[in-house]
Amino acid sequence: MKFNIAVLPGDGIGPEITQQSIKVLKAVADRFDHEFNFEDAAVGAAAIDLLGDPLPEVTLELCKRSDAVLFGAIGDPKYDNDPSAKVRPEQGLLKLRKELGLFANIRPVKAYESLLYKSPLKPETIEGADMVIYRELTGGIYFGEKSISEDGKTASDLCTYSIEEIERIAHLAFKAAETRRKKLTLIDKANVLETSRLWRKTVSRISQEYPGVKTDYMYVDNAAMQMILNPKQFDVILTENMFGDIISDEASVIGGSIGLLESASIGTGNALFEPIHGSYPQAAGQGIANPLASVRSAAMMLEYLGLKKESDTVRHAVDLSIRLNVCTIDINKDNHYSTERVGDFLESVISDTEGHIVNNENLNLGQMTII
Repeated sequence: MKFNIAVLPGDGIGPEITQQSIKVLKAVADRFDHEFNFEDAAVGAAAIDLLGDPLPEVTLELCKRSDAVLFGAIGDPKYDNDPSAKVRPEQGLLKLRKELGLFANIRPVKAYESLLYKSPLKPETIEGADMVIYRELTGGIYFGEKSISEDGKTASDLCTYSIEEIERIAHLAFKAAETRRKKLTLIDKANVLETSRLWRKTVSRISQEYPGVKTDYMYVDNAAMQMILNPKQFDVILTENMFGDIISDEASVIGGSIGLLESASIGTGNALFEPIHGSYPQAAGQGIANPLASVRSAAMMLEYLGLKKESDTVRHAVDLSIRLNVCTIDINKDNHYSTERVGDFLESVISDTEGHIVNNENLNLGQMTII
């Protein structure tokens, strides 16, 4: 099969981790006889420096005509440290989500058995944790009307949601729960916020269409605490934009490294896949960035394109790299591998159609990993 993939490497470590995902996808194409046409475009700080716009029209048009978008990372210290900047890298990603109608952000979170010790949480607390967070992505306070008084002393951000915005992502989350452990938790602040009360009322009504799914409700402050105390209680989490942004980053500590967590942003006709970590500019070009979240995002992209077997193959390669500790310094501090070497390992595993045995001695010597 043939697919056109828009590649937006972005800023900081974005280009180097995205390069490893492309390497993996090319191995998938060779093994399963597919054709992936990759076309790069600028976004974020890189696009501002090049064209003065965090989302140039040429980039947006490329994304619209592609089958999927593979995204790297966005952000630069020169904008982070300048709150008065009128044009910012993050504006490019927000506009891209809005223009492509990417209303649902999907973030799986899983505790790996071999990495339990890497989390700051107790191993017995997180062992077996396996959840997916459905975050509404194009509404709420991030996209609401913004204002600041003439004297600069008062500012406001309007949080607005419609029933239609809530319904479309709620149905996706309930359908996901039906295929998992059949439990959905809505995270809101319905004791205070009118928008949260609309969320709760709408989700309660929709839940009747999914009688096999147990639905419960949790205030966001309590949910933040429960994520630390007992994350295993969660299966599918459904929440609004800002709460989802915060709670999913909190959940990232369960996996032992934010460099492991992938995400998909889905709309009615477009989809974008990206790691949830930032641009990590301090590490750019040093070969220490963890590419696994980007590669796992590429696996989500393959599944979205209907290539389930191919997606499973990539996930198997990632799981093997974690099990054998073929990882970057954030996971393997004593005998770590570079960003590129991790990508090479994943490529070799995917290309190994004969099921050869991994040679641990060669791994330790930093030599060819497949014999």
